[in-house]
Amino acid sequence: MLHHSKVVGLPVSRIDGPLKVTGTAHYATEHAAPGMLYGYVVPATIATGRILAVHTHEAESFPGVVKVYTHENRPKAAFRDAKWKDEVALPGHPFRPLENDRVLFDGQPVAFVVAESFEAARDAAALIRVDYAPGEAKTDICAERHNAYVPPVPRMPQFMPPKPRGDAETAFGLAPHSVSNDYVIKGEHHNPMELFGTTVILGRDGDLTIHEKTQGSQNSQAYVCGVFGLDPERVVVRNRFVGGAFGQGLRPKHNLFLAVMASLDLNRSMKVEMSRREMFYLTWRPSCVQTVSLAADGEGHLQAVLHHAVHATSRHEDYQENVANWSGLAYACDNVKIEYEIAKLDMATPGDMRAPGAASGLTALEAAMDELAYAVGIDPLELRIRNFVHRDQNQDKDITSKALHACYREGAERFGWASRSPEPGSMREGNELIGWGMAGGIWEAQMSQAEARVRLFADGRVTVSAAASDIGTGTYTILGQLAAEAFDIPVERVTVAIGASDLPKTGVEGGSWTAATSGTAVQNAAKAVIKTLLDHAKNMENSPLADASEEQVEISEGRLVLETNHQAGVAISDIMASAGLPFIAETGKAAPDKAIMAKFSAYTHSAVFVEVRVDVELGVVSVTRVVSAVAAGRILNPKTARSQILGGVVMGIGMALHEEGMIDHRSGRIMNHNIAEYHIPAHADIHDIEVLFVEEDDDKPSPIGVKGLGEIGIVGVAAAVSNAIFHATGKRIRHFPITLDKILESEINP
Repeated sequence: MLHHSKVVGLPVSRIDGPLKVTGTAHYATEHAAPGMLYGYVVPATIATGRILAVHTHEAESFPGVVKVYTHENRPKAAFRDAKWKDEVALPGHPFRPLENDRVLFDGQPVAFVVAESFEAARDAAALIRVDYAPGEAKTDICAERHNAYVPPVPRMPQFMPPKPRGDAETAFGLAPHSVSNDYVIKGEHHNPMELFGTTVILGRDGDLTIHEKTQGSQNSQAYVCGVFGLDPERVVVRNRFVGGAFGQGLRPKHNLFLAVMASLDLNRSMKVEMSRREMFYLTWRPSCVQTVSLAADGEGHLQAVLHHAVHATSRHEDYQENVANWSGLAYACDNVKIEYEIAKLDMATPGDMRAPGAASGLTALEAAMDELAYAVGIDPLELRIRNFVHRDQNQDKDITSKALHACYREGAERFGWASRSPEPGSMREGNELIGWGMAGGIWEAQMSQAEARVRLFADGRVTVSAAASDIGTGTYTILGQLAAEAFDIPVERVTVAIGASDLPKTGVEGGSWTAATSGTAVQNAAKAVIKTLLDHAKNMENSPLADASEEQVEISEGRLVLETNHQAGVAISDIMASAGLPFIAETGKAAPDKAIMAKFSAYTHSAVFVEVRVDVELGVVSVTRVVSAVAAGRILNPKTARSQILGGVVMGIGMALHEEGMIDHRSGRIMNHNIAEYHIPAHADIHDIEVLFVEEDDDKPSPIGVKGLGEIGIVGVAAAVSNAIFHATGKRIRHFPITLDKILESEINP
C-alpha cells in the first residue's frame, strides 16, 4: 500500500519554474547545431484559387540563400493519405505543404526559402512574387450555414447528437414560456506565447533529433516517420518545454514538415520558426451559428430543449467537435432535439481550442437559460437549481459524481448573489451600470492510455519518466508530487523527465486527461516498484516482512515497513544492497476502466458568477469580479490548479468581449493577423478572479480521483459575461464578441 504523506494536495511551486524564470529552459527553436540552416515561409495572399507561377530568381540569387522550394521542386515525400495520418487526424484530405498549385486558404505556404541565416531567408522571401488565378472565397459562416451538412464520417461517435427524446417541437409550442434565438460566435485564434517552430539536428550517422513545439512528441514522431519513410528508432522528437498551446499543438504543423524535408534534402541541420502573422493561418476555434430554443412551465421546469449548431470546417477536412450535445445533459428535460452540422469555408482546418465544442455550445445554452429565467420571472440561479439532473439523459447513464449544487451554493455565497437586484439596469453606481450574471459549465472527465517508468535508487532518490507534455499546466510538478508521496520523500528528491518520444508511451496532452492518465501511470509504476522491493525484502535473512503482502506495507522515512507497525521494516538501502541492485525500475500503465465507463458518465462541473460595469455614456464594459466554483475531483496541487482556472477565465473574458478573427469576406483574407489588432485581454481588462474548488471524492473517472482542469475554467464564462451585460443594460447581445459597437447600437440606459 502506498504511504500517503502530505505531498499531493499541497500548493507546491512548479519544479520547472526556476528554469523558466532564469531563461535556462530551452524551447523548440532555442537549440543550435554547427552549420545550421534557417527556413522562412512565403504565405499565399489569396484564400482560394491556383498558383500560375512562382518567381524565385531574385530570392535564389540573394546572398546566403541555399535553396528555394515550391510545389514544382519539392523533394519526393510519401503523399498517400495513410502516411499523413496523426493521432488527431480528421476525416478528409490532410493538408500537405507545397503539394500542388492549388491554394486552399489565406496564408497557405506557397514557397519556402532556406538560407545560412534567418535574416537572409526572411529578406529573400520578400523578393518572391507569385502569380495567382484567384477563386471566389466563401468564408462567412452566416452565409454558408444553409449549405451545412451532417458529417458523413464522425470524427468521434460521441460528437454526433443523441437520438431525439420525447417530442420537443410539440412541447415547445404548448409551453407557457419559451425563448428561441440565434447565437453567433466569431472564429478565435489560439495565439500561445511561444511561436510554432522546429529545430532539426542531424546526427553524424543520419539520426534526427527534432525539437518541436507540440502537445505530443510521439504523435509528431509518428507523423514524420510516416511521411518521410524514416525508421522510428532513428528519430527522436523532444518538447521538454512548451510555451502554451491551448490545443493548437495537437496536430503537426507545416513548420515540422518543411524543416524535416529541407534537412533531409540538404543533409544539414535546420531551424524553422513561424512569425506571429503565420500563427493566424493555422488551426482556429471555428466560427459558429447556433439556434437554441427553450420552453418551460410556470415554475420554470424545462419542457423542451432544441439546439441546432453549425460550425465551420475547411474544404479539405471535416473538422468536428461536440458543440450541441451538452444541451441534452446539462438540465433535466424529457423533450430534447439536438442537430449538428458543419459548413465548408475557404479557410484552414479549424482545430481544438480549449474546451472545444463546450466553450461554444454552452455559451449559447447558458445565455438562452438566462433569457428563459427572465421570461419565466425567476432568478437565473434558481432556474438552474430547479432543473438539476443527476443522470446523463443523453446516454441514459448515472453520473459518477456531480457536486454542481455545491458549486452553485459556495460560488453564490462568495459572490454575494443573494443581494442581486433582479431588474435589468437597477444596479448603478455613478456613471456606471452594474450587472451580475452567472452560468454553468460542464466538461468530460476522461482518461487516455499512457505508460510511465519510475526508478527508485538505494539512497531514496526517485526518477519519473514519460513522454507526457507540459504546456504550462504543471505536469512536471504533479507527477513529481505523486512520486514523492508514494515514496515518502520531498518533491526535491524526485527528478521528472518528460517531453520526448523515446520515453514511455503517452497520448497527446489535451482533453484535460493528462493528470488523470499519466498520474495514474506514475502511481501504478510506484506500486510496482514497492512490490518488487518487497519481493527482495522477503528474500533477506530474518526479514520482518517475510509474510507481508504488498497491501500491508508502505515506505516511511527511507524504510519499507508494515503499515500497522513502522518498527517492523527494512531500510531501502539494505534491501537493494542485499539484492545487489543500484536501483529498482518498473513501468506502470493507465487506461480507462471500460467496465466502469460502460455504466457511468463522468464530467467536471462549474458555476461562474460575473460582475460587469458598463459606462452609461461610453458603453465600455469592464469585468470587475469573477467567482468560479469548480468541482473537479481530487485537486493534486491547488496552486497549479488555480492557475489553470485563472487562465480559462481570462480566455473566457476574451471570448466574450475581445477575440475575433476579422475576415474580409470579399477576399477571404484575415485582416487582423497580429496581436495588436486581434484583441486579447490585457492586464487592464482583468480584475478580481476568485477560484473555489468544492469537495468531490470520485475514483471512477480515474484511480487517483482526478477529473481534469484544463478545459472547465473557460466553459460558461462568456455566457456569464453576456448575462451580466444584459442585467446591467437591458440589452441582449447574442453576437460574440460583445464589442463596443454592439453596446452602442442603441440606448443602453434602460
